Amino acid sequence: MNNITRNQIFISFLLSFLIVSCQSKQSTEERSEKTTSDQIESTSSQSEKEIKAILERILAAVGNWDAQELDDLSFDQALIAYTFTKDGQWQHRKMTIDTYLQNVRDRKDPNPFLESANSYEISITEDRLASVIIPTVISKFGVASSNEVNHAILMKDSDQWKLLSISWTAQRIPEEERKFDLNLCARNYAQVWGSNRPEFVAMFYAEDGSLQVNDGEPAVGRNAISNVAKGFMDAFPDLIVSMDSLVSKSDKTRFYWTLTGTNNGTNGTGNKVNVNGFEEWTINEDGLIQESNGYFDEKEYMRQLEFGIDK
Repeated sequence: MNNITRNQIFISFLLSFLIVSCQSKQSTEERSEKTTSDQIESTSSQSEKEIKAILERILAAVGNWDAQELDDLSFDQALIAYTFTKDGQWQHRKMTIDTYLQNVRDRKDPNPFLESANSYEISITEDRLASVIIPTVISKFGVASSNEVNHAILMKDSDQWKLLSISWTAQRIPEEERKFDLNLCARNYAQVWGSNRPEFVAMFYAEDGSLQVNDGEPAVGRNAISNVAKGFMDAFPDLIVSMDSLVSKSDKTRFYWTLTGTNNGTNGTGNKVNVNGFEEWTINEDGLIQESNGYFDEKEYMRQLEFGIDK
């Protein structure tokens, strides 16, 4: 084999090695970039879930007039501002969270309301700071009264997202456009079961309305219904009732729900429960519950009280 042939073979081998090496390096870099990208996306996705969960708790606390929950989810001296139209002119109000919470605590005989989010537009920086735009609808007992667009800033305090500031625009819905929406009413009804205000639950019933749970004696009238709600709220200080679905047939509506909570009330077992059930409603002309017949698996409920969910 002459020298020219040897040199050609060597050069060919060297070029092949360099090409393979470059391809391997590029592949490694691509895998590294993809891994980093996946990690960032995973972190962002998890943070968005956490932020959305915190904001849903804040919206529920606002509608339930729950000053303690709002205090726990906000930084000290968090800022609140809103702007609205009055007599054709834009007005604005601003205050600290402390002033807002004091107004909540001082409010006499408040009525619950639902602030229903249409969407969450979330932007996160360094997994420490987040800005969120939240269009919402404000409704009371199933009747929408205004549209709002909230701009919230949240920041992490250790590993907990907390509210740093929130501001919003508010546009009232004209009286002639306000209509009763059973879905909004049901969602608000579910929300108030976690309010620690049993009177809020009773407000969704007619004055002479009734609530029967399984085969128990019906509770008739708002005072009696409030006592039923109080029994559950006392047993489960962290009670949450979520609406699973709403099904209407003829003159009856079934409200399907899931109850979760920890039995930390007086003489409680300390165990968590997660039970499903439904209430079958008769709604009167005023959009209030005239009669509710509630059902759930009482045997499974008692088992969870004694042993917890996972046993």
